[in-house]
Amino acid sequence: MMDTVTLDPSEAAPHDEPYTATAQPIEGPVRVSWREGTLTRAKELESLSAWVWRDHKPQNVEDLKKAIDLHLQAARDAAKYKRPWFRTSANGSLIERAMSNLDAAEADLLNVAPPQYLLGQMPSLLAHVQRHLDRNDPRRQEFERIAQKLGVKDPDHPLAQNVEEQELDAKKEKIKKERGKIVSAVRGASSAALREQLRVRSFRSVLVATTLLMTLLAVGVAVMGLVSPTTIPLCFQPEKSGQTVVVCPTAQSPLLPTAQQSGPAAPDVDDAVKQTAAPQDLLIVEVIGLTAAAVAAAAAIRGISGSSEPYGLPVALAALKLPTGAITAFLGLLLMRGQFVPGLSALDTSAQILAWALVFGYAQQLFTRFVDRQAHTVLDTVRGADKRNEPRPGPP
Repeated sequence: MMDTVTLDPSEAAPHDEPYTATAQPIEGPVRVSWREGTLTRAKELESLSAWVWRDHKPQNVEDLKKAIDLHLQAARDAAKYKRPWFRTSANGSLIERAMSNLDAAEADLLNVAPPQYLLGQMPSLLAHVQRHLDRNDPRRQEFERIAQKLGVKDPDHPLAQNVEEQELDAKKEKIKKERGKIVSAVRGASSAALREQLRVRSFRSVLVATTLLMTLLAVGVAVMGLVSPTTIPLCFQPEKSGQTVVVCPTAQSPLLPTAQQSGPAAPDVDDAVKQTAAPQDLLIVEVIGLTAAAVAAAAAIRGISGSSEPYGLPVALAALKLPTGAITAFLGLLLMRGQFVPGLSALDTSAQILAWALVFGYAQQLFTRFVDRQAHTVLDTVRGADKRNEPRPGPP
């Protein structure tokens, strides 16, 4: 969050040796991007802390130095933690541990850093506060007032009169007087950023759980079809040339006489359904629906701008569409077989059944688009506090 400091030798306390960062190398590399970022940020804060204590020698704050070291070590431990293969849900808690400890170390560092360092960091800190705190938050309003007095301008707040004429010493004095408010606002913004990440994680967890349930349901339907094809046969009975034929997704029966033509030995339609329905019917319908949903998910990529959050929300959204497409294909044909759709209750060929399965599989987009919109809303809250109150267009 803070910019990398540029050391000015004229501002440093006199010492015998030039400042150097701690000699230990950065741990890693590690396989996950957020872990790598944690190790890099921890090393940066460690170097800043060493610079503060060596060149500026703050007095009576040894407890904060120990706290900074402990927070940085906790963040590194989270980044280097090797999760057992059977633990699939530990990643979220590790991210929270790393982020919260880095934020705490940064807040402690701001409490002891020299005023000129905070003055140089004010534009970065202002952007951080404005990104994560609402406009009506008193901490943000107070921080903007302080930044304005220090000559830090943003598009919504013009500079105070004669602020450019302030001497550096006067600005440092303002920093010393307002340090508590500055650190409080920055810490509040960091806590809000962590809560935003938690919301993304919670929403992702709901998506993953829903996807697993839909997948189990789709597998259950396919297994039911394989075990008992006649329990829910997706077969239709259209009339051809005054005779009835049973049409299933993978086969169709010979022509059957109608009720007027049937005699005592005429085959029954139910018997024809039992003979025509195949164990793979429901499986093939679901595969067609899943394929159509995959095409819909690929088409939806055009509206994805990518995400820097470590929880993979766009991937979870795409995964949800696949089992949903399989289920909507099955349910859509079931509704047609029950004559729920007038005029489409008797499909003529197996090809027509599979074509409608394709249509119903793609139609899952009608349901998942609301989930997509909610996901965009959740991501917008992470990308900026001001975006929470911006109206979003309705789903297409």
